[in-house]
Amino acid sequence: MPNNDKKTVIGKISYTNAWPLFYHVDTDRLPFEAEITSAVPAVLNQGMQQGNIHIGALSSFAYGEAADKLLLLPDLSVSSDGEVNSILLFSRKPLEQLGRSVIALTNTSATSVNLLKILMHKALGGSPQYLTLEPDLDSMMQSADAALLIGDHAIKASWYNEQYIVTDLGRWWKEWSGHPMTYAVWAVNRDAVLQMPWKMSRIARLFIESKQRSEQDLQPIIHEAAARIGGTAEYWDAYFHNLNYNFGLDQQQGLRLYFRYAFELGLLKRDVVPELWIDNMVMQVKE
Repeated sequence: MPNNDKKTVIGKISYTNAWPLFYHVDTDRLPFEAEITSAVPAVLNQGMQQGNIHIGALSSFAYGEAADKLLLLPDLSVSSDGEVNSILLFSRKPLEQLGRSVIALTNTSATSVNLLKILMHKALGGSPQYLTLEPDLDSMMQSADAALLIGDHAIKASWYNEQYIVTDLGRWWKEWSGHPMTYAVWAVNRDAVLQMPWKMSRIARLFIESKQRSEQDLQPIIHEAAARIGGTAEYWDAYFHNLNYNFGLDQQQGLRLYFRYAFELGLLKRDVVPELWIDNMVMQVKE
């Protein structure tokens, strides 16, 4: 028999763009013991795969690698329908001249790195040389023609950049594919669904409620971002309002296409069809 008395573990992404879906999550409201673990993506991804973390957020590509062990939660994601403003390629030359260039990659996001590789190969017909370096724009550009930064590193670099051409990967993907791009998803371990579905359902509801409260009033999150990271309240207001935290049909189809291209390029071992856990039913994302 499964041990339903053990502590339930929730995985939390610390990236700023995911704050609205965690900001109002209070485990004290749950009628069972649960804890939130905030860790680097690699640790969260491994924990979700192994079942040490039962439910929570992880990068889209990490879900694709472990889709046989995970199910997606509906209505929850970090997506953009165009510009994302925090996944940026800085380059000395225009985009169309980068097909045979050297590009420095951040070591912090497989989703963004593989999105760039898909776009470079599929949209541009290029085959650049890639280097993986620490996310510092100045040092990256000493070794490369272009540099990919994500998250707070990309945001801060965009504030002070005066010399490089900036390509927003969310906008590039939308213009080329016609679909939104989903960067992070919320998932549940398949074994946890079998062993304690009511607990997983209650936690999923906390995420939905946090999203709804954040959408109604982003001001606390905006002010915390400005205080912790810098920038103006006006910048963060525009940043958070630009992101999409839903996971509807448009986002699902965009993610499905991303996985298909990743498989075609050998970045994923299999062609992943995302599966949703909805009211104790499993449903495949439609083509």
